[in-house]
Amino acid sequence: MFTMVKIVTNFSSCSTCTCHTNEANYPRPLKGFIFFRPSSRKCLLSSNLDVTRSTRAGVSSMLDENAKISKFCEVGDLRNAVELLRMSQKSELDLNTYASILQLCAESKRLQEGKMVHSIISSSGIPIEGVLGPKLVFMYVSCGDLREGRRIFDHTLSDNKVFLWNLMMSEYAKIGDYRESIYLFRKMRKLGIAGNSYTFSCILNCFRTLGRVGECKRIHGYIYKLGFGSYNSVVNSLIATYFKSGGVDNAHKLFDELGDRDVVSWNSMISGYVMNGFSHTALDFFIQMLILRVGVDLATLVNVLVACTNVGSLSFGRAVHGHGVKACFGREVRFNNTLLDMYSKCGNLNDAIQVFGKMGQTTVVSWTSLISAYVREGQYDDAIRLFYEMECKGVSPDVYSMTSVLRACAHSNSLDKGRDLHNYFRKNNVTLSLPVSNALMNMYAKCGSMEEAYLVFSQIPAKDTVSWNIMIGGYSKNSLPNEALKLFSEMQEESRPDGITMACVLPACGSLAALDIGRGIHGCILRNGYLSDLHVVNALIDMYVKCGSLVHAQLLFDMISEKDLISWTVMITGYGMHGFGNEAIATFQKIGSVGIKPDEITFTSILYACSHSGLLNEGWKIFNSMSECNIEPKLDHYACMVDLLARTGNLSKAYNFIETMPIKPDATVWGALLCGCRIHHDVELAKKVAEHVFELEPDNTGYYVLLANIYAEAEKWEEVKKLRERISKRGLKKSPGCSWIEVQGKSTTFVSADYAHPQAKTILSLLYNLRIKMKNEGYSPKMRYALINADDTEKEVALCGHSEKLAVAFGILNLSPGRTIRVTKNLRVCGDCHEMVKFMSKTTRREIILRDSNRFHHFKDGFCSCGDFW
Repeated sequence: MFTMVKIVTNFSSCSTCTCHTNEANYPRPLKGFIFFRPSSRKCLLSSNLDVTRSTRAGVSSMLDENAKISKFCEVGDLRNAVELLRMSQKSELDLNTYASILQLCAESKRLQEGKMVHSIISSSGIPIEGVLGPKLVFMYVSCGDLREGRRIFDHTLSDNKVFLWNLMMSEYAKIGDYRESIYLFRKMRKLGIAGNSYTFSCILNCFRTLGRVGECKRIHGYIYKLGFGSYNSVVNSLIATYFKSGGVDNAHKLFDELGDRDVVSWNSMISGYVMNGFSHTALDFFIQMLILRVGVDLATLVNVLVACTNVGSLSFGRAVHGHGVKACFGREVRFNNTLLDMYSKCGNLNDAIQVFGKMGQTTVVSWTSLISAYVREGQYDDAIRLFYEMECKGVSPDVYSMTSVLRACAHSNSLDKGRDLHNYFRKNNVTLSLPVSNALMNMYAKCGSMEEAYLVFSQIPAKDTVSWNIMIGGYSKNSLPNEALKLFSEMQEESRPDGITMACVLPACGSLAALDIGRGIHGCILRNGYLSDLHVVNALIDMYVKCGSLVHAQLLFDMISEKDLISWTVMITGYGMHGFGNEAIATFQKIGSVGIKPDEITFTSILYACSHSGLLNEGWKIFNSMSECNIEPKLDHYACMVDLLARTGNLSKAYNFIETMPIKPDATVWGALLCGCRIHHDVELAKKVAEHVFELEPDNTGYYVLLANIYAEAEKWEEVKKLRERISKRGLKKSPGCSWIEVQGKSTTFVSADYAHPQAKTILSLLYNLRIKMKNEGYSPKMRYALINADDTEKEVALCGHSEKLAVAFGILNLSPGRTIRVTKNLRVCGDCHEMVKFMSKTTRREIILRDSNRFHHFKDGFCSCGDFW
């Protein structure tokens, strides 16, 4: 005999639906809905059906078909279940039978079979209502066809229960379409369908992810009104929401009010405090968990390890490591990856390597963490080697691994290895995402190949601000200021510059001494509120220093309430460049009083300032004080001391100082002494020193030219000839002397004997007239600076043609009376030009600021700020 059981159609009370199971287990992925389990009995007919003997055979046949199909579904045999369905009399099959097959299709992710069942249902004229509508929606959604699932869902709205709305909202959230989830939630409320705890947990996550904090707060009251304020899953979502918006106090209050806290509640607090920068508090919560004996899970330990990383607590991290191993998380990839990251960021590379070596399963995250650790420790070659080893193991690189290895090439200045990586990306058809393209550009820029950097830049379809900043900063740092300013102008048409852009472009203004452009950028900084960024202010001070406006630099410096070491160093450098050595020393002495410790660069700046002001005793004291700051002098510091000794005429002491250095001197150190030989016209020592320089840098044209000028000033023309032949044989080229001046925002450049300029005749006429006036006042030209073997007339013509004289004369003619004349020269100013510009400042009653390759000269009333010591 068969016995009928009542078919359950009230899905809201289905005990197997994940949306109605234990609320405390949220969040869990939806693995299924409405499970129809066929009865173990062989008959599905009710015993109280009044049927006649004549129909019993037909009923028995129908029941046999339903029972067989249900049995196939019960054992997971989808193929035979579908085959039997196709052969059966469709009109005689039970709705529950269709539901069972659809459930199995959903669980097996078999979309094609599910579509076939749907087709059979439609062709049999069975209405899609009751149990079939939700089952079809569930099948399509589970099998990845959300569009068809939504179509059926929209046609069966009148029959929908809350679990189906939850399913659809959850699936849209999974694919990142949070707005559609919110739309469904609002429609659900409009139809009067009451949500449950899962509904509100899901929708809070959607609002939180979209940053709609206001709506989260509004729904908070609605949740409590409906009585879900005591549900852990809902309160946990609210806690996460408040943390996401920075509402730390509100989150803590919710936690305190929650009576039955689960591990998710504690995890929400720990992760929330970590997210908001309170990692120490997060660690305190973890300790409370242990004291209260709350069972920790994987998420707990991962968040605690991140907190340890943030506070740099290696000892706490080690303890968590041990706890995780005892709790059997030692084989969890996520735990090991976070552990590896913690050790590497806490400066323990060896333990990070050990963790990596013991990992049974590694992912690209594991490899990337270790690559980044090598980069952080400055072991760039190992980082690059590890990247290729990862690729050999069959692990495909991701954005983070590619950017990390490119950073290794950039820091190590390994242009060839960077090119090899770029070629590897091309050969393997790696799609260059924007972060990878930016990392490539940064690598090329740091390695000095701006052409290759621009090639990558030009191929980016949608550039972000970072892309522009890398290129502008790269041009500035690679001595291509005009290109930096041009690109900055282009950027303003396509993208909005930020504070970093300003800090990147300002050095270009400083390089060109383009004060007017720099002032314009200063105005842009003020309008956009970037003056609160210390990095930008420091760049502004540096720009004004290098443009010769020390007054503006000092004003900005004084305005900074909390100066960092860079601020102080920039100002010390500025005083040194402008010849104000005593002011530089006074500023240096103030650093200690504000609790800031000078670094190697600061000491280089102050020693440079002493050198350019001839402060020998002060320079020695500062040099000797480096040991008090636990700083070992480097080559730059020794070069400054040699320069200081040489400039003050202590050439023999400088030579002895070099020979007793504890580290091998480089060309810069010997070059400083060679410059001193020129100042004091010591030809014999110059010849001896030059051989050291040529041995160290045989292809540096500047040193050959410097020695040639020393010979020329001493009128040793045969030696000049030999040296020029030597330069020619080596294929070296001399950089021509040039000077430039900015007038009305436009830069004009002059080279020596530049007679092609439109105002050349007027400029030369002014210079000749000034020359005559100088002679009448007893001045005699310094012919040795002409550097040519000719008579005095030709030498004087040559001297009048020096680029800095032409630029100053151009400024006198084109700038309104009283305006300061600012000229920049790429080489050291010669003695004759120095004397003549002093005279021009007195005669024209102008302040003239001349920046040469070494320093600034402020000319006023016939005097120079350098005191004729440069």
